[in-house]
Amino acid sequence: MATLSGQSQSGSRFANWWLRTSTTRIAWLYLLPAFLVMGFITFYPLFYQVWMSTTDYGVANLRVDAPLPNRADQSEACNTNMQGKCTWGVLDNYRQIFSGELPVAISNFNFWGVLTFNLVWTLSNVPFHVIIGVLVAVLLNTKGLWFKRVYRAIFVLPIVIPSLVVAVVWRNMFDPDYGSINQLLTAVNQFFGGDAVTWRWLDQVNPPFSFIPLPLSFFALLIANLWLGWPFMTIVATGALQSIPTDLYEAAAIDGASGVQQFFAITVPLIRPAMIPAAVLGMITTFNLFNLIYMLSGGGPLRQTEILVTTAYRLVNENRLYGVAAAFSVIIFFVLLGLTLVTNYITRATERYDDN
Repeated sequence: MATLSGQSQSGSRFANWWLRTSTTRIAWLYLLPAFLVMGFITFYPLFYQVWMSTTDYGVANLRVDAPLPNRADQSEACNTNMQGKCTWGVLDNYRQIFSGELPVAISNFNFWGVLTFNLVWTLSNVPFHVIIGVLVAVLLNTKGLWFKRVYRAIFVLPIVIPSLVVAVVWRNMFDPDYGSINQLLTAVNQFFGGDAVTWRWLDQVNPPFSFIPLPLSFFALLIANLWLGWPFMTIVATGALQSIPTDLYEAAAIDGASGVQQFFAITVPLIRPAMIPAAVLGMITTFNLFNLIYMLSGGGPLRQTEILVTTAYRLVNENRLYGVAAAFSVIIFFVLLGLTLVTNYITRATERYDDN
């Protein structure tokens, strides 16, 4: 009888557990297909890339029947680095990137210089995107403004046009002989009695302003990316502005607050929960903005406008250094992870707007 009683209690506990977890099991059942797809198309390539970064993976390993590449810790294989010396560490690809051996394969390459420019490029673009986007959204949110929908439809165009097309158009506009940018500057300069402008935007090493330690192509990229980036921020800010109750502005106006005071006391705090994540997304997008830089400046002149993503692309498609390219991509992942965490800590992007 005791045995039957124990079995009955055990079965009762199992039935109660089965009943309590029915909702959870259904949720896991629905999530399982997503986990399988993500595991196949995302997580497996990521782990495979990390493994590749510890090997001398090359063109010969792309064949289906090719043997596995030699790991860098197999000293008997005597894997060689860029300088033809034997290597012995699993982190050899990373060492070659950080220590300066990679210029043997890529001329004028300096990892820390590329990383510095990548950070300067990102941090100099995103603030302009956010500020211009918010200001344009506030103007379009003005009561009584005619053709609001037409303006918004026009401002969406930079988002819907492929960035590859945008890069080609801007490259033609910056042409030193026939580009519209130089023609416009020439017309303005001649109006004031000056000569024709012949700035070579994309291949001039030294900028016209000697006190700026950046090539002229950086400013060409900056102008093109400003045109490309601020409409997205305008769309996000417009949605956030339309969710702000109008009675807050009416009460502030009754208290005598000016338009500028209303903007900083009401508008900015209430659109912050929407704009901070949008700014983080814009920062990640700008950090990896491959199409614009590769097609507009090509990383030139002398790789002064090269970013990490374009360098990784060259390692794969021009130099066929797949193992080194995998290590480079892992480095990009951790740089972006650190940048996102720091930004999230400073801006408190994941906190509620009413948290103290």
